[in-house]
Amino acid sequence: MAIVPPHFMTRTVNIGLIGAGTVGGGVLQALRRNGALMASRLGLRLRVERVAVRSLKKKRDFKVSKGVLTADWKSVVNDPKVDLVVELIGGTTIAKDVVLAALREGKPVVTANKALLAFYGEKLFAAAEKSGANLYYEASVAGGVPIIKVIREALAGNRVTHLYGILNGTCNFILTKMNEGMEFSAAVKLAQQQGYAEADPSLDIDGHDAAHKVGILASLAHGFWVKPGEVFTEGITHICPMDLEFAGKLGYAIKLLGIVKISRAGSIQVSMYPALIPDDHVLANVSDVYNGILVRGDVVGDTLHYGQGAGPDATASAVLSDIGDAVLDLKHGATDRLKAFIPHESNGAVRQIGETTCCYYLRLSVLDRPGVLAKVSAVLAKNKIGISSVTQPEGHEGKSVPLILMLHYAKNLAMTKALKSIEKLSSVKTKPVMIRVESLD
Repeated sequence: MAIVPPHFMTRTVNIGLIGAGTVGGGVLQALRRNGALMASRLGLRLRVERVAVRSLKKKRDFKVSKGVLTADWKSVVNDPKVDLVVELIGGTTIAKDVVLAALREGKPVVTANKALLAFYGEKLFAAAEKSGANLYYEASVAGGVPIIKVIREALAGNRVTHLYGILNGTCNFILTKMNEGMEFSAAVKLAQQQGYAEADPSLDIDGHDAAHKVGILASLAHGFWVKPGEVFTEGITHICPMDLEFAGKLGYAIKLLGIVKISRAGSIQVSMYPALIPDDHVLANVSDVYNGILVRGDVVGDTLHYGQGAGPDATASAVLSDIGDAVLDLKHGATDRLKAFIPHESNGAVRQIGETTCCYYLRLSVLDRPGVLAKVSAVLAKNKIGISSVTQPEGHEGKSVPLILMLHYAKNLAMTKALKSIEKLSSVKTKPVMIRVESLD
């Protein structure tokens, strides 16, 4: 598929695309729509030389010239005509082989694969360094929001002290619907029906997809690679509409929030968990499938980045951006102008979640009888956790009733110990629900 360029261009960059599903198909359609515009801006012809797909028999929404499609990805990577490889198949097995094979051939690679980077980033970066080719991955985080370019380039003169991110559109959509009164299971089903959630939504709702993304951002912001196991991760499956309702009454919204911030000791908190945030903050109003990221630099202060975090068009836009960077680097022979990752803080460390400090929202289901609050308060006091407010909603009858407590600042380790003791109280009938509170200060 050739992109028709202005007449004065003499050089063509041939693209090999691996994967033409939702995202890959979106990239092909976007190139057909705006490829000539890109070529005009870049000063180079762009041509999709080969496209590798899983099945040649599948009907597709795009058309390519005869001979462009193949089921053999190796033939694309090894084709001497292909200058640039774009990996869009997802997963961490074949995708890793594709990227490593392309880099060994000295060909730059564009990928949208956050899981691949989270688990194998260091290996891929080492391969890129050895080959002299480069790896581009803007589309791996926040879809069409150019947050990686912001951190690596626009804020290069800043030390990033805080980053707060709504990075999973599926969870944000589910929480938005729950805030409107929908039950969790119904909100998940709706997300699946609208194509926002997979048949197995666990990667999203358990927080792992978003954790991969916040780990990548933390690594870029602080100069040492954060491994997935170092990111404290908690999903949204324990949240119910009651939590969103009472959070609202208390002046908060609940969001699945990625957090990267420097502690006084110098270590970095890197977390992904649901949190209460002030409802008058702009991030509280990021709804449906949109992403929002607040980045605080020590020079610039707060910057906010907002847009669609998923979908073929948003992701395709980020892929095209990376293709543009890769093409310009090829044009000027500057493949190491901005390396895939520069480990500039070799002594960096991730702070353990138990050592981090915040306030807490606690929902209990307790027997409706005198003395229950006193027992809960005694456990919290023993762990040096203060109570700032207590709410016992009216209109709940039966063997147990909800009890909502807002708690003062305490270490996560102390809160974890307190929860274990509270759960053992005979007057507490179900597992306590704790949600952290982030002031975003």
